[in-house]
Amino acid sequence: MGFFERYLSVWVGLCIIAGVGLGYTLPGVFESIAALEYAHVNLVVAVLIWLMIYPMMVQIDFGSIKDVGKKPKGLVLTLVVNWLIKPFTMALLGWLFFKGIFADWVDPQTATEYIAGMILLGVAPCTAMVFVWSHLTKGDANYTLVQVSINDLIMVVAFAPLTAMLLGVTDITVPWDTLLLSVALYVVLPLVAGYITRRHLENKNNSAQKTGSGNDAVNALVSKFKPFSVIGLLLTIVILFGLQAETILSQPQDIVLIAIPLLIQTYGIFAIAYFAAKRMKLPHNVAAPACMIGTSNFFELAVAVAISLFGLHSGAALATVVGVLVEVPVMLSLVWFANKTRHWFD
Repeated sequence: MGFFERYLSVWVGLCIIAGVGLGYTLPGVFESIAALEYAHVNLVVAVLIWLMIYPMMVQIDFGSIKDVGKKPKGLVLTLVVNWLIKPFTMALLGWLFFKGIFADWVDPQTATEYIAGMILLGVAPCTAMVFVWSHLTKGDANYTLVQVSINDLIMVVAFAPLTAMLLGVTDITVPWDTLLLSVALYVVLPLVAGYITRRHLENKNNSAQKTGSGNDAVNALVSKFKPFSVIGLLLTIVILFGLQAETILSQPQDIVLIAIPLLIQTYGIFAIAYFAAKRMKLPHNVAAPACMIGTSNFFELAVAVAISLFGLHSGAALATVVGVLVEVPVMLSLVWFANKTRHWFD
C-alpha cells in the first residue's frame, strides 16, 4: 500500500471536518449540489460512487461467475445476516435505547421516529459502497457481485413487507423509482461498463489468454484508476457531511444518542457474521465481503423512504442521516480489522 492508501482513515477524518466546515460556511454551494437529484438520489454522489465502483467491475471475470454456486456457504451467510438477523436486532436496539435507556432525554413521538429511521437502515442492505469495502479487503470481486445482486433481487420483494411489519403499519410506500434507479446506477451501469472494458482489453490482443497479458492490461488499468477511486471516496465524504453540516451542528446531542445504538448494531452484526464465517471455514476473500454486506446499509433508499413517510425534518429522516455519517469511518475500521485478521482464515 502506498502512503496515501495506508493513511486513508486520516484523510477520511480530515474530509469529515472539511465537509462540516464547508457546509456551514458555504451552504449555498451544497444546496446547489443537493438540488442535482432525481428520485431522492443525488446525481453528483452517484457519479463519485460510480467512479469508485467502475475499476472494481473491470476486475470481474464473468466466465468464473458460474463457479460461485459451487461455494454456497458465503451466500447463505450473507442472506441469513441481512434478512433474518440484522433488521430485527436493529429494531430491538432502537426500542431498547429510545423507549428505555434514553426515554427521559427524548420525547415519545421523536423517539418513535428515531426507531423508525433505524429500522429503515436495518432493512436496506448495502448495494454500492460494499464494492469499495470488498476491494479494500482484497475480496473476491466475482463473489461480491453475486452476493450484492441476490440481495438486490430479494430487496425488491422483501423490503416493503418487512419494513411494514417492523414499523407496525400497512401503508408503507416504497419509492420504487429510488430503488430501481439506485440499482441501475450503482450495479447495472458500472457492471456493463466493466464488462465492455474487460472484453476490449482481452480482445485487443488475440494471444492475451495464452500469455496472460489480458490480465496484465486489466491490472494496469485498475492501477491507473486507483487514485481517482480514492478521490471519489473522499469527495463523497466531503459532500455527504457538507450537506448535513447544519444538522450536525444544531442537534449534536441527538446525533450522539442515535449514533450509540447504530454503532452497537454495526459492530455487533459484523462480530456475529465474522465469527460465523470463521466457524464455517470460509476463505477470507469471501468472508470479508460477506460480513461487509451484512454490516453496511443502503442509505440512499433508507433516507428516501424516511422522507416520504415521515417528512424531511422528521426524526426518522435524521436517524437515517446519522446512519450515513457513522458508516464510512466505522466501515473503514472494520476493513482495517478484517485485513489485520486475515491469518485467522488463510
